[in-house]
Amino acid sequence: MLAIRMQRVGRKGYAQFRVIIQDSHRSPATGKIVAYAGSYDPHTKEVSLDKEIIDKFLSNGAQPSQRVAILLKKEGYKLPSWVIIDESGKRTTKNAEKLRKNQPKEAKPVQKVAKKPEEESIEELEEELVEEIAEEVVEEVIEEEAEKIVKEKAAEEVVEKTAKETKSKTAKEAKKEDK
Repeated sequence: MLAIRMQRVGRKGYAQFRVIIQDSHRSPATGKIVAYAGSYDPHTKEVSLDKEIIDKFLSNGAQPSQRVAILLKKEGYKLPSWVIIDESGKRTTKNAEKLRKNQPKEAKPVQKVAKKPEEESIEELEEELVEEIAEEVVEEVIEEEAEKIVKEKAAEEVVEKTAKETKSKTAKEAKKEDK
């Protein structure tokens, strides 16, 4: 039985396909090719098919692969009634229960949310400004207190001097009176 299928050609990472007719029991890479029916470039979606060859082999019973049948239908070829196209596009996954998304949810440890670099820099700048302002205020308070202390000491010294002077004056006066 013959099959109409695609054979991959082109370099690595840039696939292109030939549409070939070959024995259905052979692989597209190694099997003997009966005829070339055209080509397909999936990158540019360019399709070039030989209508005569395809019609000849379809009328003789060549079975197109699913992808070739879809390609032929898009290009407007009339397919025989025995060609079945599965257009559901739904594939089944083997062992779907083993997929990570189907596993039961585990309790994840709570992680601290990392701040964005912008937020961190803004907060750091705010902290630095607050510290600078606090230092300035503390320095001003210390200077004011120091001035007060200096003034108080100066006032105490003046009071002590005047007290000494008055004592000495009174002592001199008392001595003068005694004499």
